[in-house]
Amino acid sequence: MPANRFSAYMSGASAPAIGSHAVTPSDTVDLPEVIRAVTIGGSGTLAWRGLDGVDYVTASLPAGTYPISAVRILATGTTATDITAWA
Repeated sequence: MPANRFSAYMSGASAPAIGSHAVTPSDTVDLPEVIRAVTIGGSGTLAWRGLDGVDYVTASLPAGTYPISAVRILATGTTATDITAWA
């Protein structure tokens, strides 16, 4: 493993991602870890549960990367496709 000169620093919400994974939206299953952003490959709405336990839904978004802190990407309300979570 290469040296990590940042290992002594805390990773804040605006720091670069340290991992990613594909997302299958679900109304019942949390993400494996809290995320700091999502990339959507196909435009549409995005529904998520925030760290505050509140569910949010966006207007239609174009493909791109969006900063959100979330514990779940909800199936109900999400029409965006090809979703990647960034932790």
